[in-house]
Parts: sequence; structure tokens; C-alpha cells
Amino acid sequence: MLVAPYQRLLELVFAQPADATRYLHPTTLAAYRTFEQAEPADIAYRFERVRLGVALTLLKLLADLGDLDEARQVLDVLHRALRAPSVAAIDTTIQKEAATFERLYTNLYVNEDGERLLHLFERTLDADSQPLMDDVIREALRLVPTLDFSRDEDDDDEA
Repeated sequence: MLVAPYQRLLELVFAQPADATRYLHPTTLAAYRTFEQAEPADIAYRFERVRLGVALTLLKLLADLGDLDEARQVLDVLHRALRAPSVAAIDTTIQKEAATFERLYTNLYVNEDGERLLHLFERTLDADSQPLMDDVIREALRLVPTLDFSRDEDDDDEA
């Protein structure tokens, strides 16, 4: 069976068993398939769950890339939002933690890879259709193998 790009992205980013166990509930893994099969009345909620799953992967990458505590905090907010039972509950969860998102962007220094991840994160939040979300997922899948997660320890020695 062919693995869908959404699921492939989740499995690639959350490859460590501890991360997968913590962040990837079976409903998160199945979110895209559930979205595709959703009844019209449920489609907005199912799309939001896909959006949150993609955003979760991008923030996980950003957190790992720069060892950013702020990105981990946003990652935790997104993870809590994924457990919300409705679009309104997702919005409430995100709005309660708006300051967490603001801190992510305050005094944030990122390299080119981090900028590309943040750009994809913004596109994820702006995506309002399946084709736009599919574009983000495909671009994220192309980006992941190119990211350099090594820490430049020479920078620490020069400080």
C-alpha cells in the first residue's frame, strides 16, 4: 500500500519512537484520510486537523534545527489543539496561547533552513484548500532531507 505524503511527512519528522509516541496519536496519523472521507458538515474540522498535523511537523523540525525552546512551546500548543473536538475548540486553544506564538517570532534568529521552515509554517496557516495544503506537504517532504541538524560547535568555542 502506498503511504500518503501527509503520513510520510509525519513519519519522517517523528522518526524517533519517543517523539512518535508523544506526538502522533493514531487520529493524527489518519487525519488526511479522514479529511478525504469526511461528510460535508465535518470537512472544516477535518481540514483543521490536517493543517495542525502539518504545522506540528514544521515546528518539530524548527525546534530540532535550532534547539529552540520557543518552537517546542508552540509545538506543545499545536499538540493540545489536535485533541480539540471542534474547530471552535481548536481556535480557543490557539487563542489562549497567542503569546506563545508571539514569543516564537520575537528575537528569533534563524538560518536559511529555519526561514524556509517558518515560510512553510506560514503557508500552512494560510492554506484554505486541499491543493494548497498538498503543495505545502510536498514542499516539506522535499525540504526535510536537505536540512542540516548538526550544531556548529565552532561558533560556541568562539564566543
